Amino acid sequence: MDVGMLWLDDDKKSSLDDKIRKAADYYQEKYGQKPDICLVNQAMLANEKRVDAIQVQPAHNVLPNHFWVGIKAV
Repeated sequence: MDVGMLWLDDDKKSSLDDKIRKAADYYQEKYGQKPDICLVNQAMLANEKRVDAIQVQPAHNVLPNHFWVGIKAV
């Protein structure tokens, strides 16, 4: 992913999956496309996983409680 939307969600009551879904819903509403990738801080996620159709990957350059959502680079 080269370009995406950075989303902050530090709600302690929501699960990681719910936060990703919320960020993805906002992205789709704002940009008219469904995101297919989300990068999160590696402290929040040890291994890659999927949430619905979104590939979630840990990254060292994303701050905790931030979600970088977008479309995979081709």
